[in-house]
Amino acid sequence: MKSLIRFTRSVAHGLALLACLVWGSSSVTALAQTKADSTYQPQVWQAGKDVVWVPTPDELVTKMLQAAKVTKDDLVYDLGAGDGKIAIAAGLEFGARAVGIEYNPDMAAFAQRNAERAGVADRVRIIRGDIFVEDFSQATVVTMYLLPELNLRLRPILLKMKPGTRLVTNSFSMGDWEPDQIIRTSQNSGYFWIVPAQVQGRWNLNGIDNNPVVSLDLQQRYQHVGGTITLGKLPPQNLLTPELQGDQLRFRFIDTSNRLQTVKATIRGNQLDGEVGNSFSNSSFKGSRP
Repeated sequence: MKSLIRFTRSVAHGLALLACLVWGSSSVTALAQTKADSTYQPQVWQAGKDVVWVPTPDELVTKMLQAAKVTKDDLVYDLGAGDGKIAIAAGLEFGARAVGIEYNPDMAAFAQRNAERAGVADRVRIIRGDIFVEDFSQATVVTMYLLPELNLRLRPILLKMKPGTRLVTNSFSMGDWEPDQIIRTSQNSGYFWIVPAQVQGRWNLNGIDNNPVVSLDLQQRYQHVGGTITLGKLPPQNLLTPELQGDQLRFRFIDTSNRLQTVKATIRGNQLDGEVGNSFSNSSFKGSRP
């Protein structure tokens, strides 16, 4: 019996020692990994999934965010976040909430540590992900430093975002989608767009010029619009100074009393709410697109 007890104790001690060795090995590995992670330093021009990493100059970062008029009320998504500097600047300099999407896990962790060191981890988050898979549809501002072909791949996604969403890129444009503004610094350039509402088609308007039958026919190419307005049985007339910015449509026309009228309308899908008037009077109206 004593031999059995001694044997059992020996087995127990052996198992305990083995557990300590395994735990110790895991701990050493984890500590080594943590140390490796904390000392990771990205190299300029290092290869990524679809691009190489080149940080955006500080001056351009600030001007990009200024062009987008970022405020504390914004949610900024930086696509291809790299070291996190754009997302961090959005939080640190403009008070915004920001999310960076970075494919490289080491770079994503590095960028998150940068956010923590900058003291903005409460409102800036860097996630490891693919910009063509992650959902950034809730962004009010999107920033990018990607190659032209990636911008073009993203363009259909960006054009479906909420009208009024602001987009800024470093260096590269969106093909034939002309920017609303070109951003220039001493050494670099960027581009700024506002996502336009989709307004093309025929709209039926109620409450304009005391006329029960008014139709608005719009053509659209990105943020550029044109078209005609038809008052009752009169011939169509071309819109004067039409402008579309986000979900805001503006134009002028000549009414049946030969007065210049200004229209301001907010687009909400296939509905619009507007105001028409001149220096003497104003009235509201509604419209719909079948």
